[in-house]
Amino acid sequence: MTFQLSVTELANMVDHTLLKADAQKAGFEKLCQEADEYGFKMVAINSAPVALCSELLKESPVHVGAAIGFPLGQTTIAAKVFEVADAIKNGADEIDYVINIGELKEGNLAYIEQEMKKIVAACQANNVLSKVILENCYLTNEEKIAVCEIAKRVKPDFVKTSTGFGTGGATIADVKLMKETVGAEVKIKAAGGIRDFATAKAMVEAGAERLGTSSGIKIINEYKSFVKEA
Repeated sequence: MTFQLSVTELANMVDHTLLKADAQKAGFEKLCQEADEYGFKMVAINSAPVALCSELLKESPVHVGAAIGFPLGQTTIAAKVFEVADAIKNGADEIDYVINIGELKEGNLAYIEQEMKKIVAACQANNVLSKVILENCYLTNEEKIAVCEIAKRVKPDFVKTSTGFGTGGATIADVKLMKETVGAEVKIKAAGGIRDFATAKAMVEAGAERLGTSSGIKIINEYKSFVKEA
């Protein structure tokens, strides 16, 4: 299969990520500058630096994405909804939230659906994109399918493979499984362990339409070399 995306199109699928606990102002300034320079879709950050990044990117088409309930998902629905509202107030125009993995493992699908409905509704009311993080490394295929089937009903913009902080990241098998389940109803974001162009290409070919990575610059530079040599 020939990879059809241009360098610009691939860059516009990248969520440029800085989610480290010790991240500081200079790091966020660099992140935003790089995202604008390379034409990445979004900067993926925790909710505290949203106002800073929103100000830094106010003249740029790059989106500001807040990670909610991150990375464990073990906060209440009310806390997550509050964090979503606070992030949006501070300038976030995309939200990536982590589901309550424990409730899913307990088989409490009604809780997962209620959580998703409330967060997606809060995003839709503000014209903000919503992404649901499953953290697949902890889930059975049946559990992954169950969340994706809920997503088909609730209609967030994306379902996402991983936080990058679990015991494993995105896999081709998971991206394919998620895409097969949601079909055209919801898009797929692959994140976690995407560190080179070969991996990024494989994720896109499996069905991912966004890539969460801190290696976006390396990926794009590798693709530029690949295109030049082709």
